[in-house]
Amino acid sequence: MVKVEAIVREECLEDAKDALMGIGVRGLTVSQVMGCGTQMGYKRRVRGTSVSMNMLPKVKLEIVVSDEEWADRAVRAICEAARTGEVGDGKIFAYRVDRAVRIRTGEEGIAAIQPGPAVEERD
Repeated sequence: MVKVEAIVREECLEDAKDALMGIGVRGLTVSQVMGCGTQMGYKRRVRGTSVSMNMLPKVKLEIVVSDEEWADRAVRAICEAARTGEVGDGKIFAYRVDRAVRIRTGEEGIAAIQPGPAVEERD
């Protein structure tokens, strides 16, 4: 299994999410994060004083896929959806996952990350 983490611009979230769903990825986690890289933020005037805003809002997407082939597909999909060509488009990291467990059923490995049987509605 491979975990793919992508840090992208907030405005690219929907496009990246749609691209992942379009290739068959069904589960993902999205977090709002702050960070800086090459872009190093921007300067802003606050009450007559120049203030450096170097931590910029970004979105972090996390998915776990079954193998390297799926990870490559996911990386390509995110790159195509989130690329603006400007500094600050983000980064993607991929690394191996040793274990995954679906808490509800106890399924492990690939079975834990793939869609399972329908969940019964709760009252």
